[in-house]
Amino acid sequence: MTEYSRQILDFFRSPEGRPQRTKELARLLLVPKKEQAAFKEAVEQLVAQGQLQRASNGLLRPRKAENLLQGTIRRTRTGGAYFTPADPTILGPGESLFIAASDVGTAFSRDEVLVEPISRRGMGGQRCGRVVEILTRATNAFVGTYHERKGQGYVLLDGGQIDEPIAVGDPGAKGAQPDDKVVIEMLRYPSAGEPGEGVLTKVLGQRGEPGVDLLSVIHQFELPDEFPEEVLEEARLQAQNFDEDNLQGRLDLTHDTIITIDPVDARDFDDAISLEKDAKGHWRLGVHIADVAHFVREGSVLDREAKLRGNSVYLPDKVIPMLPEVISNALASLQQGKVRFTKSAFIEFDPQGVPLHADFANSAIKVVKRFAYEQVKPILDDPEAHHATASAKVRALLARMHELAMILRRRRFVRGALEMDMPEVKLDFNKQGTVAGAHRTVHDVSHQIIEEFMLAANIAVAQALTKQGVPSLKRVHASPDEKKLALLAEFVKSLDLEIRPLPGRGDLQELLKSVKGEPTEFAVSYAVLRSLKRAEYSPQDIGHYALAEDDYCHFTSPIRRYPDLTIHRLLNDVIAKRKPRGPNEADLLALGLQCSETERRAEQAERELVKIKLLSYLSSRIGLELEATVTGVETFGLFVMGIELPAEGLVHISSLRDDMYDYDKKSHTLTGRRHGTVFRLGDLVKVRVAAVNEQKRMLDFRLVEKETGIGSKKHPAGRKSHPPEAKAKPKRRPNTGPTKKGRKRR
Repeated sequence: MTEYSRQILDFFRSPEGRPQRTKELARLLLVPKKEQAAFKEAVEQLVAQGQLQRASNGLLRPRKAENLLQGTIRRTRTGGAYFTPADPTILGPGESLFIAASDVGTAFSRDEVLVEPISRRGMGGQRCGRVVEILTRATNAFVGTYHERKGQGYVLLDGGQIDEPIAVGDPGAKGAQPDDKVVIEMLRYPSAGEPGEGVLTKVLGQRGEPGVDLLSVIHQFELPDEFPEEVLEEARLQAQNFDEDNLQGRLDLTHDTIITIDPVDARDFDDAISLEKDAKGHWRLGVHIADVAHFVREGSVLDREAKLRGNSVYLPDKVIPMLPEVISNALASLQQGKVRFTKSAFIEFDPQGVPLHADFANSAIKVVKRFAYEQVKPILDDPEAHHATASAKVRALLARMHELAMILRRRRFVRGALEMDMPEVKLDFNKQGTVAGAHRTVHDVSHQIIEEFMLAANIAVAQALTKQGVPSLKRVHASPDEKKLALLAEFVKSLDLEIRPLPGRGDLQELLKSVKGEPTEFAVSYAVLRSLKRAEYSPQDIGHYALAEDDYCHFTSPIRRYPDLTIHRLLNDVIAKRKPRGPNEADLLALGLQCSETERRAEQAERELVKIKLLSYLSSRIGLELEATVTGVETFGLFVMGIELPAEGLVHISSLRDDMYDYDKKSHTLTGRRHGTVFRLGDLVKVRVAAVNEQKRMLDFRLVEKETGIGSKKHPAGRKSHPPEAKAKPKRRPNTGPTKKGRKRR
């Protein structure tokens, strides 16, 4: 051990040994300038040996105990959390530890923590842990509503994670008025013996005013809204230098018949399609993706900003793009009639849809026709009736696309891919940005065409990079946990459906097929989805379970996803026929974790804003009755979500006064002791809005009593079953709040 190593460890063992960055630690230990390199080497050796830990913000601290794990947590709607280790190899791909609400302490979503694994198991059989230390706060900024009392200002935070009021000092700071939405910086987190304290940093506006809910979510999730001026300046420079007439080094496809198909409200256009069929019946599919890498050079300020953001964020009434709009909505947007630079994947298929060969090119295209999904199916159904809508060449192209896509789709399911058609509901907004209603989106054949071609291109690119033997950021989906599959099988059997005790992918596929169009379809699809792990970004070769693919990456959306941009850069080397030189695997692991996290953050922000708008809509509609689906069954009640209006809330067990209900964790059911009424995941029920708490973002439902009355043999909201054997009286917990575009996220 070097002298510097001893000094460092002695410092951290001393009473003054608080976490420090390397530079500050060197200053405290009076390290001479000429010895800085040796000192840094000693620090790195201690980190490598595990005697020191380095948090994501660079802070060094001594390792506490051998069995402690370092990583981040994600809070759930019931107060618990899931822990994801910084080193994904510790628990395995997609694995996490469950942390009960009593073991989370004051840690919040995205905080970096030390967790101690414990022997207790969660209700789903998952491994559990306990937060023992918070290493780094994801944020000290919180959004809430400002109030005044007894000459002091305080803030009630949104979301219900902290119920205690946070003192913010003298009233009127920053001009805040009671009921204003504000942002505070937390100075002291509330604990068992001490109240929280913060400082008010920003006033967002009066609660309920148009746009204030959007600002609240942006600040709550720390979404990077505005671009730094240097990033905008570089984007403008790229626009000035763009010359659509200079196609040097590019395959000129500007005279080919190429089209785009996107949602009617699409905000970026980064993929286009061409397709030919030869005399032998062979297909040549061209998938042309905006060449964002041409404008965003690695290491540039544009690149650093895109990497930081990770992805675009699609909120109900605003897009927060990954790249400035001069690129995302102009230079790299495949607009009709404009010359645009692309990366093209050409895939040859035989008549049966078997891929034979793929090659790639830097290209230039000019889209001849932009379609919305809703326009395509009528043309496919009756091409001759749409002469004015599309030319003969375009109609013929659409017909070819439909034919090949259905061939590829059939082949994909034969290989074992899973398909869960979960209904998607989109909110309708008025000019003020408030909810005016909702509508269901239809995933019809036009969506399936584009989905199949994007999947084919992603697979072709991933396989090409694998052949090169270079690490790349893949889109992976780990196999499900056996315990979750066993629990799924028990649930399915409770519906009188046949399945093996430990179902494989083929069994799941057959199960989903067997309930198609049946009353149990939603319940089964939802249960299967819950049993699967989450897809994420990683360089590890674990394949994609749901797609039944060994090699899969994201290539088709570089405007809105940073991982796709990294794939485009590697593809540049493949096109130039040189060995790709990408990041090493350790750097890719870190990048994959970051991009997976920013993806989750974007999804959570979208859901949160939708929830806020729905709660505002329902706050003036107490008593409104909704058809709903049971989305969660807990000891304390049922989480349900409206079918036509996707608001999720809780039917607390205390409101089920017709009977005493027992909870069974294996089958996800509540069963009445006297009448045998059973509530299951996926059940269709009718509920009434009983209470709305916009501050805590909670929605309370009550089951609707019909003519037969609650608890009768014809209970309208649950299934009948034979009463179970007597069980312990269920525990009743305090009411908790609910939680809970487009192409499918694969």
